[in-house]
Amino acid sequence: MDNLTSLKLEKQLAGQGISLIAGIDEVGRGSLAGPVAAAIVGFPIDVEEDKLAEVTDSKKLSSRKRENLSSVISGVAVICEIGFSSAQEIDDIGIVNATKLAMKRALAKSVIRPEYLLVDALDLSELKIPCKAIIKGDQISTSIAAASIIAKVSRDALMTSFNDLYPNYKFDANKGYGTNIHIEALKKHGPSPIHRNSFAPIYNLKND
Repeated sequence: MDNLTSLKLEKQLAGQGISLIAGIDEVGRGSLAGPVAAAIVGFPIDVEEDKLAEVTDSKKLSSRKRENLSSVISGVAVICEIGFSSAQEIDDIGIVNATKLAMKRALAKSVIRPEYLLVDALDLSELKIPCKAIIKGDQISTSIAAASIIAKVSRDALMTSFNDLYPNYKFDANKGYGTNIHIEALKKHGPSPIHRNSFAPIYNLKND
């Protein structure tokens, strides 16, 4: 199937005189362990679209393809930053607020402030930057899709590194998501310091 992700929205906004548009997306909301990650990516108006032709929702891409596209994206983007919220912060303030916090941290890292934000699903009007929340935005906007790729590659690398600290859970394979092997490890060993204690089944295990 052809990639339907495009810069159409970005071009429409550029036609209204908005020159710096950035996409924001997150990964890891449904994971049982590790942080939620968010990335912000903005391209120049005259970016070569052919270079971004394969950019789409990170979940539709292989690990190798994401790695390759991550390099392409970071090479042509004028904004490309990543932010995280820890498992502890997720437990303390909830996954939605923690996701927004990760997005705010990614934005705060950018030395260039975007004029407009295209955000996957979440309303970030509190940032005082004009924005548009788009359901399944990573399948529509190339900027949002690029952010999903940057966030996914960054978070996967972090979760793989955690495997050295907590080898019982096979984070290098499951990246913190609730695979059968991961669930069995939780039942056998209990949660690690980077597990989300407010999430089922961890909450249930701790409160049985």
